[in-house]
Amino acid sequence: MIVDCAIYRDGRRIEGPADFSDALDEARSTGGDAFVWIGLHEASDEEFDRVTEEFGLHPLAVEDAMKAHQRPKLEVYDDSLFVVLKPVVYEPKSDKVSAGELMLFLGDSFVVTVRHGEGAPLKAVRQRLEAEPEFLRQGPTAVLYSVADATVDHYLEVAAELQTDLEELETEVFSPEGGGSRDTAERIYTFKRQILEFRRATGPLALPLARLAGVGPWGLAAVPFVHEEARPFFRDVNDHLTRVNESVDGLDRLVSDILSAHLAQMSVRQNDDMRKISAWAAMAAVPTMIAGIYGMNFDHMPELHWVWSYPAVIVLMAALELLLFRLFKRRGWL
Repeated sequence: MIVDCAIYRDGRRIEGPADFSDALDEARSTGGDAFVWIGLHEASDEEFDRVTEEFGLHPLAVEDAMKAHQRPKLEVYDDSLFVVLKPVVYEPKSDKVSAGELMLFLGDSFVVTVRHGEGAPLKAVRQRLEAEPEFLRQGPTAVLYSVADATVDHYLEVAAELQTDLEELETEVFSPEGGGSRDTAERIYTFKRQILEFRRATGPLALPLARLAGVGPWGLAAVPFVHEEARPFFRDVNDHLTRVNESVDGLDRLVSDILSAHLAQMSVRQNDDMRKISAWAAMAAVPTMIAGIYGMNFDHMPELHWVWSYPAVIVLMAALELLLFRLFKRRGWL
């Protein structure tokens, strides 16, 4: 559905037609820095067809926007710029990272935002922009920067929450009680899957932001429909994204180390258990061997008719058991 449709002139929102076709015509007829911003959420095929026809969007970009499930990217077409972002939502109760999708079409006099999923509502971004008319005078570039900045800033918040949860998981793994629980490995693996989902949203975004910021091989290459004066702002967003990606890499390495440490702990504990079982089995084997010898019922056996044979054998068993117990205890097997 169409969430919002507004015309902006000289950095301020003005009253205009409710239909986006009439709004676009008015923005183009006004000229100057006027543009129309249309927000779509889970748009229907009919709405997409109307938007495509009215704004002259490229069919390949429209297909990507309709099907969703795209990687973050930046594509330049003759009449528009197509940008894909993946906002991330983290649910602390379930420790689950879910990514939505946000597409932007930019032209000289229009911005079309298409949202899939519940993440990253743009109402707060729109309100913040409308409160800064000086910045909003940059037109569609201001919208693109603000949306990208809000998305990446939320990445930082999610990374901080993941770091906190990982520290709690690390404490649990290395605690005497929690390290050997059966579901610990499953929790670690699930956490690693959430980091992977997070990385799919943040990693591919580095290249589009580098192009918008004009860093690296794109230092002198201008991106159409984006003011060159906005490059410092996009460089700031790119710096924040670099921090996020470094944090994600650190989280991924740390959770892998925690998983390795947990598996090593489990192996050590299993070895300890095996040593204890072996020690008890060895202690049980001594009296079993003696009793087995004297239970063979041969006529000619030493001390078979001695009156103190039975208590002597019992004392011998007890002495050997005590000797083995002290030996295993000293070596830490028991």
